[in-house]
Amino acid sequence: MTSSPEGDGVAPDAEREASSDAEPAAAADAARSPDVAGAPEEPDDVAGRAEPAESVPDPERLRARFGRPFEAGDVIFREGEPGTEAYLLEEGRVRLIKKVRGAERSLMVLKPGDLFGESALLGGAARWSTAIALSRGVALALDQGTLQNLVERNPAVALRIIKQLVGRLRDAEDQIEIMMLTDTQSKVVNALLKLAQQSRAASGSSSNGASFAISPMELSTRVGLDVDTVKRAVQQLREGQYLRVADERLEIPDIDALRRLFSLLGLKDEIRGEQ
Repeated sequence: MTSSPEGDGVAPDAEREASSDAEPAAAADAARSPDVAGAPEEPDDVAGRAEPAESVPDPERLRARFGRPFEAGDVIFREGEPGTEAYLLEEGRVRLIKKVRGAERSLMVLKPGDLFGESALLGGAARWSTAIALSRGVALALDQGTLQNLVERNPAVALRIIKQLVGRLRDAEDQIEIMMLTDTQSKVVNALLKLAQQSRAASGSSSNGASFAISPMELSTRVGLDVDTVKRAVQQLREGQYLRVADERLEIPDIDALRRLFSLLGLKDEIRGEQ
C-alpha cells in the first residue's frame, strides 16, 4: 500500500468512529469458521487426516496470513488497477472514491465488518474505485478461492456477505433517487428520512423518532454534496428543531414532521419550476 493525501477535506468528526454502532468485524465470523483453503497443515496434524468441519483457526493466524495493515492516508487499491483480492475490513475506516469527469467523488465510508473490492472476485475485473484509509487499521485480503471456501463452509459468513451486498444495492438506489432531486435541502432531508427509517426498522422501535450515528462526510457522500454544504443544511434543520445533535449522533424527534418538510420542499421546487 502506498501513502497518498486524501482527495478532499475531512471534517474532524469524520475521523472518529461511533464505536457503539460499529458492526462487529466480519473477521470475527471468519475466526469462528473452519480454516481457509490452501492453509498449510499444522506440524502436529496426522497425515491424511480430514480436517473436521467445525475446526476453529486461531484469529491471530488469520491476521498473520491474510492481514494487510494500513495507516491513515494509505491507498489500498486504485481505480483501474487489476484486482485479484477482495477485502474484509477488520479495524479502521476506509473511504471509496471515484473519478467523475476529472473530479474525485466519495462513494461511501466503510466500517469494520464491511466487504469491499469484491468486483475483483469476478476474475480479470479492474478496480472501479479507489480505496483510501481514513484511519489506521487492518483488512483481510481474500482471493476468490479463499472467500469461496469461507462462504461454502460457514453459512454465517455467507449470510453476512449477502446482507452487505443487498444493503449496498439499496444504498445505490437511494443515491440515484437523491441525485434526481435538485434542491440541496431536499437531498439532505431525503437522506435523513431514509437513515431514520432504517434505524427504526433495525431497532424494532415503534416510536416516531430515531437516532443514528453518521459523520458529515458520510452524509455528504450519500447526498453527493460537499461537507460544508451538508453542515449548513444540517444547521438549518437544527434551527428549525427538526433534528438534534448529541454525542456524535443525529436525533430526529419527529420523523413525520421531517417528512412533511420534505413534501413542502418538493412543492416549493415544483412551483419554482413552473415560473
